Amino acid sequence: MPHDLPHRLGAEFLGTFWLVFGGCGSAIFAAQHLSDGQDTGLGIGFVGVALAFGLTVLTMVYAVGHVSGGHFNPAVTLGLAAGRRFEWKDVPAYICTQVVAGLVAGGVLYVIANGKAGFDASAGFAANGYAEHSPGGYTLAAVLIAEVLLTAFFLYIILGATDDRAPVGFAPLAIGLGLTLIHLISIPISNTSVNPARSTGVAFFQDGAAGQLWVFWLAPIVGALIAGVTYAAITGVDRQHLDVDGTAV
Repeated sequence: MPHDLPHRLGAEFLGTFWLVFGGCGSAIFAAQHLSDGQDTGLGIGFVGVALAFGLTVLTMVYAVGHVSGGHFNPAVTLGLAAGRRFEWKDVPAYICTQVVAGLVAGGVLYVIANGKAGFDASAGFAANGYAEHSPGGYTLAAVLIAEVLLTAFFLYIILGATDDRAPVGFAPLAIGLGLTLIHLISIPISNTSVNPARSTGVAFFQDGAAGQLWVFWLAPIVGALIAGVTYAAITGVDRQHLDVDGTAV
């Protein structure tokens, strides 16, 4: 029996908060460890941050995915709706909840980060970006291509892993590891978004990042819509009118 909307929104808030707090928090606090201005080598680096993002999704899909479907991402919600795996009437409520959760998580991260003397969020706060705000200096075109492609494949993974013919109980593992792989590929390109709520949650704390935020709404949504519309045609698997948790929509 499907859960009522307030409970589903509560689950989406928890999952999105954890994704932004855990993923971006790992980048802010743990990617590099400094002592007296010197890198100690104890930071988790790109690989650790990629794992952190994957683990946030893996853990919360297991924890609350059976309540809300475990979207935690406006692009995922829109992609599932485009694939007729989620009701359009619930899309605005899901997206608003996800964005608010991301902003709350970003605010909590900011409060914690300011507990260290000399911290300057404007110099770097895990925000996404292109050109001078890209970790590797990648262009706008490169970032757009990467974000569209990687978000599309993230949706393909979600749609396939939640098929009732896939191994039962392993969908969160596939989804979490898929997000880890996406980050391993694209942290140097854009700091990896594939999630407008994640991008919005921290963009306003880092100089210049808010002005580039439109890219990290546009590209993930385009990629997700492409996947949602084409998945059934490509694979021959049509689960329209079933949410990702297998319940009727």
